[in-house]
Amino acid sequence: MSRYRDIALFFALALLWGGSFVAIEVGLDYYPPVLYAAYRFDLAALVLVSYVLLTESESVPRTRGDLAAIGFSGGLSVAANNSLLFVGQQYTTSGIASITYSLVPIATAAVAAVWIGGSDLDARGALGVVLAFVGVGLVAQPDPANLAGGVTIGVGIISIGVIAVAVGSVGLRTVETSFSSVSLTGWAMLFGALLIHGFSLGLGEPQRLPSTALPALGALLFLGVLASAVAYVIYFTLLDRLGPFEINLVSYVVPVVATVTGALLLAEPVTPLTVAGFAVIVVGFGLLKRHAIADEVPRLLSRVGGLF
Repeated sequence: MSRYRDIALFFALALLWGGSFVAIEVGLDYYPPVLYAAYRFDLAALVLVSYVLLTESESVPRTRGDLAAIGFSGGLSVAANNSLLFVGQQYTTSGIASITYSLVPIATAAVAAVWIGGSDLDARGALGVVLAFVGVGLVAQPDPANLAGGVTIGVGIISIGVIAVAVGSVGLRTVETSFSSVSLTGWAMLFGALLIHGFSLGLGEPQRLPSTALPALGALLFLGVLASAVAYVIYFTLLDRLGPFEINLVSYVVPVVATVTGALLLAEPVTPLTVAGFAVIVVGFGLLKRHAIADEVPRLLSRVGGLF
């Protein structure tokens, strides 16, 4: 029964994170992008911090390591990443944004190899990283006559956010914390939300209260409660049960969800270059993680076989 639960949670996570890109597209019609990102994490932090305060005894940051972890996660993975994601998505479809975001595991491995050393980045692993970025180039559909506009600039902005996530994730590995991953995420969301509000003010965005229009309200509630607070609880639950390799495979289901949902709900186009670029990114991931794949495939097959 627990195996069925894990599979259900895995696909629930993919649906929530894939749907988040579509919800961003919907809400951008009602909010300035950075303010919208701030409201997402206001709501997410309210839900998740309340949850950890009620359910965990060691839920409040107490050490320098705790604060450093909140700085890495809240400053980079939440604030920098989401500010750039929401700005970049003004120029892209949900599918293209999510495919660009699938670079996160690859970029994280590359940053880890440079910062703390990593066995994955040998010659073939480096080729995998290069292929992944070539795939993003295909997804960006660059127009030589207009490299500073359209989809290309959106993908470029989101890619910088991906690098921020990678640096923040690797930075977390260099510090020790005294509380759980869920607690860390809640406090990081709160810190990140405050930073994003500061970014919004600094950029001169018009400040307004959350919209009460039904599409805007639904998109914000989905992003803040389901795709952030609930999704991260699912993520850390599965991380403990499945391990990092299996759970990170969700990064390659999310773009499928986002692309199909965006096409169905928002009539977003899906071009052959978008599909080809995603395929190249997946090949790059396969080269980079080929040793982990070889180790994990027999275990995955045995888990699937055990379901029947």
